[in-house]
Amino acid sequence: MTANASSSSVSSRPELKVDLAAAGLLAPLPSAWLAGRDLDLLDPLRFLPAGKLPQVAKPPAGSGRRELAEALAVANRAYGNENADRLAKRLADPATRVVVTGQQPGLLGGPLYCLAKMVAVSRWAAALEAAGEPAVAVYWVATEDHDWAEVSSTVVLGSDGPRTFDLGPDPEPLAPVGMRTLGPAVEDVLRGIAEAVPGDRYAEWLRTMAGWYRPDARFGEAFSRLMAHLLGPHCPLLLDSMHPALKTAQRPFLRRIVERRRELEDALTRRDGEVKARGYSLQVSPQRGLSPLFLLRHGERRRIEWRGGDLEGGRFGLRGREEDCGTVDDLLRIVDENPSVVSPGVLARPAVQDAVLGTTLQVLGPGELSYMAQASATHAVLEIEPPWVALRPQTLALETKQIERLEELGLPLATLLGDRSGLERWLAEREGGDLVGPVRQRLEAVLDGLREPALAADPNLERPFEKTREQILRALDLFGEKAVSAGARKNEVVNRRVQQLREACLPLGKQQERIVSSAHFPGKYGPDFVAAYWEQMELDSAHLQVIAL
Repeated sequence: MTANASSSSVSSRPELKVDLAAAGLLAPLPSAWLAGRDLDLLDPLRFLPAGKLPQVAKPPAGSGRRELAEALAVANRAYGNENADRLAKRLADPATRVVVTGQQPGLLGGPLYCLAKMVAVSRWAAALEAAGEPAVAVYWVATEDHDWAEVSSTVVLGSDGPRTFDLGPDPEPLAPVGMRTLGPAVEDVLRGIAEAVPGDRYAEWLRTMAGWYRPDARFGEAFSRLMAHLLGPHCPLLLDSMHPALKTAQRPFLRRIVERRRELEDALTRRDGEVKARGYSLQVSPQRGLSPLFLLRHGERRRIEWRGGDLEGGRFGLRGREEDCGTVDDLLRIVDENPSVVSPGVLARPAVQDAVLGTTLQVLGPGELSYMAQASATHAVLEIEPPWVALRPQTLALETKQIERLEELGLPLATLLGDRSGLERWLAEREGGDLVGPVRQRLEAVLDGLREPALAADPNLERPFEKTREQILRALDLFGEKAVSAGARKNEVVNRRVQQLREACLPLGKQQERIVSSAHFPGKYGPDFVAAYWEQMELDSAHLQVIAL
């Protein structure tokens, strides 16, 4: 099956077509998998090629999703998800295919790619439905995470450029963000944004968001209410990773991780070796003797570690707290009686998620996909049906006038997004060509012609000749770099326009969707922004998706 592309997408224009791998915008492992290489490093998971739909087998005869689905219907109604009951009903049906993605509940919706992920899973579910497969999109709101830096800041594009706002230093290190309130600093953030981004529409949008982003609101609650409002009928089913119904459903798989700790550690060690043997770096540093589980105690989420040097028996403890320990039986009792205080880490969460949801397709970012080479070993040990995994579409939101400016300049988007030296070469060539390049080629040929008669006169001249040749060409290259920079600055109007375009695509030097807030563009463009994402996004993970506004 092939995923349907949106007829309104602008990404098919040649000047906007950017191959992510060729442009250096992907990590090595996702690049390899898109090219069909080293797919066995994902075993038992299956990689979904760009633009395809997963080939699905018959669903299992039974399903344990009904109680979870009923609880999520209640939660999603509270978030304002207008399709809460319909989506929950689909999740409860064992014949339904589940498409899942997720992220931490960042301030003001987190970076733009959070919103793009939600659109992507809803689009994949819709494509499966169109192909005759009942499907539901689920977004895993990772409230158990305790990375304050990941969730406490936001970036907007102000009248004077990108502006960063944050909630200040971490007041409760190791406390899950789902247990935290935003605090009074959120009001300062909203006031600061109001000053940075003027305009009546944006001011009204900030007043709306202030109803969700209150000092007493929790991160997961505010995030979910915002996203339900933004996505409207296209919002996936939102799943808070700390929801009691989910924790109850996770219990048998958390227990299995503890019971099979030796087997799991051996499998992870083997997979780490296989990844490194192929020449790839490990996304997650090996931590032998540590469990892929965390325990919440005294308000802190700490890694469980095995004590006594014997994974088959012995004791467990909490990393950084020597006094907190107990027997493995004690830990199993905690899992049975209070699973809400036990949570999976990065190498176990995907498998636990897939076990509970019966996932058909996981949609992952490039960094997440990279660590799946290691995490996928957990699926086999826990005997969990492996899903397909896909690289999420990556996006760039541009105004129509910005796209037209690119076309007027004849500037390929890949060049604009590339390294600055390459962009300067393009500007210099536009203003009269490469002054030094042709001269360098002629000089190199002259020097090469000198080599043979020089060595014929004295073979001992080889080393001095090579050194002289290198010095001459290097000096010319250095001059060439200055000439290119001068040429790039020659036309001030063109140079200013190009720099404005580059700043729009790479604010603060980073990809737009990885830094600008999900809530920023809806404030500037209104509901048309999310509509543009839904209409234009293609399920093509190999190329950058340009969303025209």
